[in-house]
Amino acid sequence: MRLSASPSLAEGPEPRNRQAGREDIKAGDWVDRWLPAALRPYARLARLDRPIGTWLLLFPGWWGIALAADRWPDFRLLALFGIGALVMRGAGCTLNDIADRKVDAQVARTRTRPIPSGAISVWQALFFMALELGIGAAILFSLNGMAILLGVGVLLLIATYPFMKRITYWPQFFLGLNFNWGALLGWAAVMGSLGLPAFLLYAGGIFWTLGYDTIYAHQDKEDDVLVGVKSSALALGERTRPFLFLFYGAAALLWGAAGAAAGLAWPFWIGLALATLQLGWQAARVATDDPIDCLVKFKSNRLAGWLLLGGIVAGHVL
Repeated sequence: MRLSASPSLAEGPEPRNRQAGREDIKAGDWVDRWLPAALRPYARLARLDRPIGTWLLLFPGWWGIALAADRWPDFRLLALFGIGALVMRGAGCTLNDIADRKVDAQVARTRTRPIPSGAISVWQALFFMALELGIGAAILFSLNGMAILLGVGVLLLIATYPFMKRITYWPQFFLGLNFNWGALLGWAAVMGSLGLPAFLLYAGGIFWTLGYDTIYAHQDKEDDVLVGVKSSALALGERTRPFLFLFYGAAALLWGAAGAAAGLAWPFWIGLALATLQLGWQAARVATDDPIDCLVKFKSNRLAGWLLLGGIVAGHVL
């Protein structure tokens, strides 16, 4: 998922996207209608108007909590992870927008974001990011020692991800390392240690991210060529569909292995089967040259996340 940005259109060339008019910020939405003008750029910087990224960051953590549970997952932990995913996704978007501000000003889909459009300055964005990180730290330090160590350990991954699209065609892999860290953190928050099911869940999540973020990256492939950044969409090109089946198939196998290692009962396999069918539908039906369809398929991963979570919980409870 590209979470990027840039200072001002005056500081870069005119946007050259052939699909102009598809900016990802929609004027007149709930942010414009309900929030004071001074708060709107910060809500958009944190992507509060586009919550799918928060869901994709949250689900691995919820899966880890549910997988480690004896029966029902700990609802206090679910709530804390929900708040944590919201603020840490916002902090990650803010960091990426700062790092990518010169690129985003050249991309039609991202040129209206708060920093490229001049709605807020880099210094204001840095202050906002510090606030988000402070809330995230408060949540992290309410957990056990192992979870705290894992939460601190992921900071290096978070800091390096925004620059990966400049040096590798597989920034989606590094996003997977970041976005699925919650699988380890959630398990550790319950168990106080790590175990094989958590590592299998994490590995499956990385392949899941490779799939959905490759679909997402196809929205920007023309712009990425023009501005000189890399993505798996460019690396795979016309071979994307078979690789989506490969990525999603590997994710399903690893998630199944995680459920088996955790001793989940038969309802888990129903949830996993339904989630796998949803992923297969994406791979079979996505139109990689249609940005609108790519976005629809990308957003549909929220359903896959719920199906797997339901399977994990049912596998314990039933």
